[in-house]
Amino acid sequence: MKRVIAAINMTVDGICDHTAGIADEKLHQHYADLINSAGVILYGRITFELMKFWQTLLTDPSADASMNEFAFSIDKIQKVVFSGTLKDTGWATAELAKQPLAAKLLELKKQAGRDILIGSRSLIIELLNSHLIDELQLCVHPVIEGKGMRLFDKIKERIFFKLIRTKTLPSGATIFYYEPTTG
Repeated sequence: MKRVIAAINMTVDGICDHTAGIADEKLHQHYADLINSAGVILYGRITFELMKFWQTLLTDPSADASMNEFAFSIDKIQKVVFSGTLKDTGWATAELAKQPLAAKLLELKKQAGRDILIGSRSLIIELLNSHLIDELQLCVHPVIEGKGMRLFDKIKERIFFKLIRTKTLPSGATIFYYEPTTG
């Protein structure tokens, strides 16, 4: 059965600014592998617009092969974007959602195919609050940022998880894989 996997980077102090982590070859490879194993990724507008950077590497490749591989992976996966302001995605493999998040997610879960990724902080929070996440992957970078947007500041109630595995990257970033439990 399809799983809903929320994956995000954060610092030790819980900041989820995309510039605060350690983006290196192994991190790019990790996320390229995750994306290649999934069927669709859901984004909010802000994260989606940040991800459009990767389109530039398709026509003007980087000297870093891992960045180019990630760009290829993010380009080919189907993307569903939740936005009240965008009129067009400007990306052939991206579509604007026509339903609210929970309804679209439940529709996607019923379809055949591979796992569903959630790649935006706002969507992760909404789905955690609705108990619709099957796996939470937190990549914690060994950095204290001190300021910025905290990942979990809008959680409505306590949510329990079971650690199912970890993966440590050479940079010291560690990915914690969690499944929700009843407490």
